[in-house]
Amino acid sequence: MRSCSLPGENGPAHGAACTPSQQATLALAALGIVYGDIGTSPLYTIQECFHGLHAMPVTPQNVLGVLSMVFWSLMIVVSLKYVVFILRADNKGEGGIFALLAMLRGGPASKGKHWPLMLLMAAFGAALLYGDGVITPAISVLSAVEGLNVATKAAADFVVPITCGILVTLFMFQKHGTAAIGNVFGPVMVLWFLVIGGLGLYSILMAPGILHALNPAHAVEFFALNGFHGTLALGSVVLCITGGEALYADMGHFGRTPIRLSWYLIVLPGLLLNYFGQGALLLRSPEAAFNPFYSMVPEAALYPMVALATMATIIASQAMISGVYSLTQQAIHLGFTPRMLIVHTSHKAIGQIYMPSVNWALMLACLTLVVTFGQSSRLAGAYGIAVTATMAITSVLYFEVTRVNWGWPLWKSLPLLVLFLAFDCSFLGANLLKVVDGGWITLSIAVALLTLMVTWRDGRALLARHYSNMRMPLDIFLRDMADYKPLRTSGTAVFMSISPEGVPHTLLHHFKHNEALHERVVLLSITYAEVPQVPRDERLTIQDLGQGFHRIVARYGFMESPQVPEILELATEKGLPMDVYSTSFFLGRETLLTTGDSRMSNWRKVLFTFMSRNSWNATSFFNIPPGRVVELGNQVEL
Repeated sequence: MRSCSLPGENGPAHGAACTPSQQATLALAALGIVYGDIGTSPLYTIQECFHGLHAMPVTPQNVLGVLSMVFWSLMIVVSLKYVVFILRADNKGEGGIFALLAMLRGGPASKGKHWPLMLLMAAFGAALLYGDGVITPAISVLSAVEGLNVATKAAADFVVPITCGILVTLFMFQKHGTAAIGNVFGPVMVLWFLVIGGLGLYSILMAPGILHALNPAHAVEFFALNGFHGTLALGSVVLCITGGEALYADMGHFGRTPIRLSWYLIVLPGLLLNYFGQGALLLRSPEAAFNPFYSMVPEAALYPMVALATMATIIASQAMISGVYSLTQQAIHLGFTPRMLIVHTSHKAIGQIYMPSVNWALMLACLTLVVTFGQSSRLAGAYGIAVTATMAITSVLYFEVTRVNWGWPLWKSLPLLVLFLAFDCSFLGANLLKVVDGGWITLSIAVALLTLMVTWRDGRALLARHYSNMRMPLDIFLRDMADYKPLRTSGTAVFMSISPEGVPHTLLHHFKHNEALHERVVLLSITYAEVPQVPRDERLTIQDLGQGFHRIVARYGFMESPQVPEILELATEKGLPMDVYSTSFFLGRETLLTTGDSRMSNWRKVLFTFMSRNSWNATSFFNIPPGRVVELGNQVEL
């Protein structure tokens, strides 16, 4: 998506520095992708505080207290933590919880005693984001369509069907890619922030006393007056910062400077004006608490506002769906999930991907939530735990990066960690009190996915150790070939291997049964670098092993999908002519048995076997012509 490099950033593009006009264009595009989620939070945040399951009485003191918490949450958690500090931690331009993990992986931190815990935290944070990806489309679209209830009570029975129809259409469109509508996302969100900011400003002018909420003393007074009930309200206030993690996760698409520009110039002013406008409305008309956002809208503009809000929530949902695709792609390459079908929907933008299995699973989960809960206020109880827990994990991993990667002294990094966790843990603690109200859904999704991730990682580690023990040193094999002089048939054979060392078990298996080899044998290993993308000229290393043997090691970033035809094309350019349609590819296929004596529990062995059996086959994943593939099976005891 980016075609220039921003000063001070090592992004995926390696062109000239961005001009001011290019930065402005990227900032506009970022509005449609990065800020969809947090930009639509005014639809339900204040409503949830004063009309939700744990609603506060609509008194002037409570209104000022809630608005004070909203203001300082946006300023500290988003403006300071993410926009100023977290965006500085980029892995070759990419952000997100897996990017933080990749920065630490392979360094001193990965050799410390806390590394398994950090791996587990990163995996759990990613699993929580999946839960967020399920809830965001459901609550965003539902809250927008609920604006029809303000216009007419007759629309109540149609809110859920309309919401389901919009979501089904959105998920059905995913296979076509987002490039076709991506250009309109930014302008629509500009209009959205201008409109909600204008509505808020008009309301503020009618009750300017709401500006006293800028004083943090009102937040302190709020807790003093409400005690434990005030803590429950904090679990609703956190809805104003949902989507903050997207600032970091989508950094690679736009760069930190455009994201900062759009936040400070458009998003933050629009959000603050609207939130304070809703507060001003409640000071004047406490009865508007049932839906303060739409209650600010003039009656004549209500239907157009519902349409605009629906468009904004569709954009927010699209951003989250695309983010789940990218997260899954990274998880595959980092060894946390099985291979899945990845469809590239754009030849120009590497981030434009579509994953059918993930798409349909998300759609079913979103529709289930909408039908089950029926109202955004009921669904809000399930929202917040995923966001706050992920934010806390991000804070801890960022602290490790500052200490290990950047060498910050403790006096410099520890105060930031304490400040960030003070907010993160307060919000998380408040949301944990809402587990029975729906938070259990997010936690259940996260725990289930974490179990799958850890089981897959541990199972693949068992397989890697199994094949490592079986592996024959390459020099011994080549010496035996020179002595034995086996029959060599015409053509090229490619034996794919996980490890770029030793002899692949598929080659040994093939030679054991056929006692013959092709005249040219290529040992191909595909490895993943701890960077988002690997430049084309650094993709391949080729080693001539003699006797017609060659080893090719292809490196891919965790945001890329390996393509065997591309590898053969690069090998030809580097002096090893290869044609995909005249080459035979030998792949291994394991039959897993749970009768081994490893420490993995039996139920996890069964789960890993099921996942392995249903993972996307290597032929399709690496884009190898099926007619050129020979699979060699063997049994492995786990």
